[in-house]
Amino acid sequence: MTTQGLSRRHFLAAGSAASAAAVVRSRPNAPIRIGQIGTGHAHATKLSVYRQSRDYEVVGLVEPDPKLRESAERQPAFRDIPWMTQEELLNQPGLQAVLVETRVRDSLRAAAASIDAGCHVHLDKPAGESLPAFEKLLQAAESRQLLVQLGYMYRYNPGFRLLHELLREGWLGDIFTVHAIMSKVVEPTDRLQLVEYRGGMLFELGCHVLDQVIRVLGAPQRVHGYARHSGEQRDSLKDNMLAVLEYPRALATVNSTALEIDGGSRRHFTVCGSEGTLHIQPLDSPSATLTLNSARGGWKSGTQHIALPAYTRYVDDAADMARIIRGEKASDYSYQHDLTVQTTLLQACGLL
Repeated sequence: MTTQGLSRRHFLAAGSAASAAAVVRSRPNAPIRIGQIGTGHAHATKLSVYRQSRDYEVVGLVEPDPKLRESAERQPAFRDIPWMTQEELLNQPGLQAVLVETRVRDSLRAAAASIDAGCHVHLDKPAGESLPAFEKLLQAAESRQLLVQLGYMYRYNPGFRLLHELLREGWLGDIFTVHAIMSKVVEPTDRLQLVEYRGGMLFELGCHVLDQVIRVLGAPQRVHGYARHSGEQRDSLKDNMLAVLEYPRALATVNSTALEIDGGSRRHFTVCGSEGTLHIQPLDSPSATLTLNSARGGWKSGTQHIALPAYTRYVDDAADMARIIRGEKASDYSYQHDLTVQTTLLQACGLL
């Protein structure tokens, strides 16, 4: 697309550059038969999005943990869905895709079983603690031309769609700084659950924005992680963390804490280039500020505040997954991208 061909009214409609991820065709116009393994993930109730979508037919739900199942049975997102074992789900006639929403410690095993059964996978974040197991999963998916879609929250966010359109057009110039903050207050009972994972808040929360740092800058040359326990709670959670990523001509930082009052409103993502800066804040109800050194493609010189469309998490993820499965497009996120994100995340968390 040329500079003249893009206007500020059309940036969301512009298609993203396709990656090398596989495209697999299925029956046109037929709902995609999908099931879910696990309800232990914090985002497991996203199943309601798939239930409401005409693209999908939800055929079953798996939860072997009695306490988690008892809790899930009281939630509207899971109401009236047939409960079954993992084996029963993966042997459902015509099953095409699986949402993996287990606890993180179980997610790679469930995803591998789904790939072995010939199903596309939506794998919620982060992608486990074992890099070899994740790499093996991606290799198996690629060899069978199956999608592994990671559940990072901002991939389809209007603010980031704007960012990546600006980057494709080169309007921000040469990028030299990326800065991201992803924080909240984690309540005491939730902190105790997170202590299980040695990666702390970067592993649990910062991964969402690290995914986008890697999309902007690619694989870093060096990764530095800094972890503190700054809260008053007597647990071992790394609740105040910073990652610094080094590139030949750029630096990126990701900060994530479990302590910031009203942290959601200060979540932001900033990209600075030689010809312009884009600042997205907040991230969950996004708005943006764009500053350019000269007018480009309908955007004026100087600073402009951009109102972005309302955004509901996971709706666009589900719609994009359907298009990929039906062969209408390729994934915007390659297997290599996801492996780079996971490698960088584990390095920043001190796990590699």
